[in-house]
Amino acid sequence: MKILKGLALTFALATSSAAFAIDTLTLAIGQRGTWENAAPEVGQRLGIFEKHGLKLEILYTQGAGETLQAVISNSADLGLGVGTPGVLSAFAKGAPIRALANGMTGASDLLWYVPANSPLQSFKDVSGKTVAYSTNGSSSNQGVLALAKLYGVTPRPVATGSPPSTFTQVMSGQIDVGWSVPTFVAAALKEKRIRMVARLNDVPSLRGQTVRLTITSARALAQKEDQLKRFFAAYAESMDRMYADPAAMKVYVEWAKVPDFDASLRDQFYPKDKLSPNLLSGIREVMDDAVSMKFIPKPLTDAQLKELFGSYQK
Repeated sequence: MKILKGLALTFALATSSAAFAIDTLTLAIGQRGTWENAAPEVGQRLGIFEKHGLKLEILYTQGAGETLQAVISNSADLGLGVGTPGVLSAFAKGAPIRALANGMTGASDLLWYVPANSPLQSFKDVSGKTVAYSTNGSSSNQGVLALAKLYGVTPRPVATGSPPSTFTQVMSGQIDVGWSVPTFVAAALKEKRIRMVARLNDVPSLRGQTVRLTITSARALAQKEDQLKRFFAAYAESMDRMYADPAAMKVYVEWAKVPDFDASLRDQFYPKDKLSPNLLSGIREVMDDAVSMKFIPKPLTDAQLKELFGSYQK
């Protein structure tokens, strides 16, 4: 499927906050503190969303599975950072969800690690070992399966929730291999308490795929289209500030409590262009992977893809 134009692309002409009252949007976001999903929090703290007439109520979840359920149940208007295979799976089962924007293209942020004294030297050594991912249907779930296929190994995947809870389980010996993103393990890597054994970018086929999405429910899309337009306008402005303004980085570091995260790590693991809401690519490839990894029994039809991703084409 060719790269589709995002719903967010049409939102650049949102009017000033003087044109409307403050409205509330409820967000479900996987993994509190990740850079990729921090724009709503940072933008709200900088007053950007208020300028666009929005107040955000943010619920942080353990991962994509919980985020999906919040959107499906209409407990949240938007879900951020939801693994694309999980979205395909939920939609195929009849969930009334719609994909609005790219969350992350490529897999530059996800990594797997072991304690420094672990006998495991690389992902090639993990057969029979417990390997962490966040929740079912997440991009880290997809990542464990993709890495296992790449290296021809048979790990025992285990859902461990958030990076901090996973770190505790790894360092206490409950899990052999942990998953994380650099925001949460920068200090441990720097201090050589842990060793990285794999990055999802090791899987060539995933580098050009949209691995995470921003989603909404069919009901929210029908009832809150104007608010969603303003959300994406504010989101884009917030993301620009996060890459251009040191003050925004300071807000992020203090909120997320990650003093070892800096601009060099940001640019290495989170290239700005890969987080563009307007970018959507490799969906048929993701779908083929979702079938082979048993997230879905068969590819979605063209009609189903149009229904799920149609909001990108408004």
